[in-house]
Amino acid sequence: MPLVSMNEFLPKAKENKFAVGQFNMNNLEFAQAIVEAAMKENSPFIYGVSEGALKYMGMEFTVAIAQAAAKKSGLPIALHLDHGSSFEVAMQCIRAGFSSVMFDGSHYSLEENIRLTKEVVKAAHAMGVSVEGELGTIGGVEDDISVDEANASLAKPEEAIRFYEETGVDCLAIAVGTAHGMYAGEPDIKFDIIQQVAKAIPVPVVLHGGSGVPDDDIRQAILAGAGKINVNTENQVACTNAIREVLNKDGKVYDPRKYLTPARNAMVEVVQEKIRLFGSSNQA
Repeated sequence: MPLVSMNEFLPKAKENKFAVGQFNMNNLEFAQAIVEAAMKENSPFIYGVSEGALKYMGMEFTVAIAQAAAKKSGLPIALHLDHGSSFEVAMQCIRAGFSSVMFDGSHYSLEENIRLTKEVVKAAHAMGVSVEGELGTIGGVEDDISVDEANASLAKPEEAIRFYEETGVDCLAIAVGTAHGMYAGEPDIKFDIIQQVAKAIPVPVVLHGGSGVPDDDIRQAILAGAGKINVNTENQVACTNAIREVLNKDGKVYDPRKYLTPARNAMVEVVQEKIRLFGSSNQA
């Protein structure tokens, strides 16, 4: 099966009150673990690729790996640019074979964010590619970009509704109290904002910073209207912990397969748990 846009499964997710996971691809082992878990659960999913990961893996390898996963699994898989910084980067990804892009104009004024996002939507939709927009500022660390929790700003529901109406994005990430990375304490998610926005627009709300959020909060966010949830840090932590355990146990290990196999298996477990939590099992 070829890579698909998020519109192949997000409308169904919104209608049936489940969420599709975006799991970030950082290397081959991440890609393999994610698709293996999704095959076991018969679930659609989204490969998220940040600009940092894209530089690390290379455009050609990134697209080829995702296409191989889609062909092997037969699942509906979207290859999605995560936090795209410009129109040019989004177009570069579309030309290379990405089936979905995010333009993150959240650091611009509302007017400028709308203007720039509209340009991306117009070009992407002409190519059958889905687009995610973002409003408000999400705290934490994503790649090398750090936003202090105190400087994170919640999305205003009326602005989010206007943003959708003027841009026509296929899903909308709004800042509701989650953060990139793992949490030092309990996240304070504003479910009322999710609900107010999700009721007023026909596309799902996106929850960034899904790692480390308590299961009950995730379920409540989905009921409120979150139809796409992003997870990356939990996979990174599981991967690194498994590698550390192998190397700490035996300092003579030098074959990468000896520690990357347990790392991959650890990530399969994380992704399967998330898929079940999100309710997307058997929704492919």
